[in-house]
Amino acid sequence: MRCDLTGQRTNIERIASDADNRHCTNLNRHAQSPRCSDAECANLARNLQIRRPFPNDRSIMQALQSGTDTLFLLLGAAMVLAMHAGFAFLELGTVRRENQVNALMKILVDFAVSTLAYFFIGYNIAYGVQFMHSADILAEHNGYALVRFFFLLTFAAAIPAIVSGGIAERSKFNPQLFATCVIVGFIYPLLEGVAWNDRFGIQGWLTHVFGAPFHDFAGSVVVHAFGGWVALPAVLLLGPRHGRYHKDGRIAAHPPSSIPFLALGAWVLAVGWFGFNVMSAQTVDKISGLVAVNSLMAMVGGTLAAWFAGRNDPGFTYNGPLAGLVAVCAGSDLMHPLGALIAGAVAGVLFVQMFTCVQNRWRIDDVLGVWPLHGMCGAWGGIAAGIFGQKAFGGIGGVSIWSQVIGTVGAVALALAGSAAVYGAIKLTVGLRLDREEEFNGADLAIHRISSTPDREMAG
Repeated sequence: MRCDLTGQRTNIERIASDADNRHCTNLNRHAQSPRCSDAECANLARNLQIRRPFPNDRSIMQALQSGTDTLFLLLGAAMVLAMHAGFAFLELGTVRRENQVNALMKILVDFAVSTLAYFFIGYNIAYGVQFMHSADILAEHNGYALVRFFFLLTFAAAIPAIVSGGIAERSKFNPQLFATCVIVGFIYPLLEGVAWNDRFGIQGWLTHVFGAPFHDFAGSVVVHAFGGWVALPAVLLLGPRHGRYHKDGRIAAHPPSSIPFLALGAWVLAVGWFGFNVMSAQTVDKISGLVAVNSLMAMVGGTLAAWFAGRNDPGFTYNGPLAGLVAVCAGSDLMHPLGALIAGAVAGVLFVQMFTCVQNRWRIDDVLGVWPLHGMCGAWGGIAAGIFGQKAFGGIGGVSIWSQVIGTVGAVALALAGSAAVYGAIKLTVGLRLDREEEFNGADLAIHRISSTPDREMAG
């Protein structure tokens, strides 16, 4: 994920330079021929002068490279931004009807709070960069530094979007915004800085001890596992929805309110994910078709595995591709496509089995199953990169399974500790949960004073 523009040369520049060198060599060789007349030699000299690069050729190429990289990353930021619409529709389609407006509101306002927290605090913690400069300085290199912030912001804002699905239908609105500010502004950047900017020297230590640093190309662990494990303490501190689990052992079914909206959300997320993964290269010269095809294969593997393990259940089937994509993020630049297919398929089965276990056996009311989907599949993705990224399994290599395990466990530990501290403090002070009557009426009316279908309800 790290980007260093210093000394980079584009393929166009290299090709042009090599062509010039070959041409000049041929002209010099011809000029040294004994059959070359004075007039021909003079003409060759003029050609040599013409073929020499102009003094500003390099600056033109650098400007072109900078502009192309900025546009490339801006397109990636727009694609990942669109994924937040996918998060919103996925939650809208899963929660009960009286909580649909709340789902839409949470995702949007959480994103706005995340933007400010990351701009003023989080990005500086992770990368040591702040934007309190004049606009002419910020606009240098086509504003690449600003666009890079925008792109990485869309990753950071995915953390509260993930948490939102786990605590749906019974959490207070404003306290969750405070938690978003603290997590995106202070806690998540610590992990991001370690993994993608070599903060605190941890990556260097892993390289020294195990021969390779912790590798997470597009955020299986840094974004998804972290978000899923942040959600777990929040879900446990909130407790299950009223009426979900009965003392006699019965479990009240709360099926998705809208399979079409759930499917729409999954499709929007899946399409945006190719920007999430491919554009994590951050510069055009590092783009790789391997990342795109590995993402596709993991998506397909997750879909088919979840469809089979979930026995044709649409909720499981549409979460299957997301499970596969979560798992492939870390090693999408290293794996062979067959390795990505296997990693995605394992994630699909893992999601179905863990979701069923969490809901029915452990009685943890994680509404969208964000801990199995993002937390468990993301952790699996970090480890899978250390397995299928090895040359023995057709991968590119340069990765250590032990570094992957240590990095994944460290991310999980930070997520659990940070989440328990933040949500525990909120519960002890202002409270996390709606009261029983508000929850019964639904978060739409209790918080926003409007339902998703007010005209229809008034007519009824």
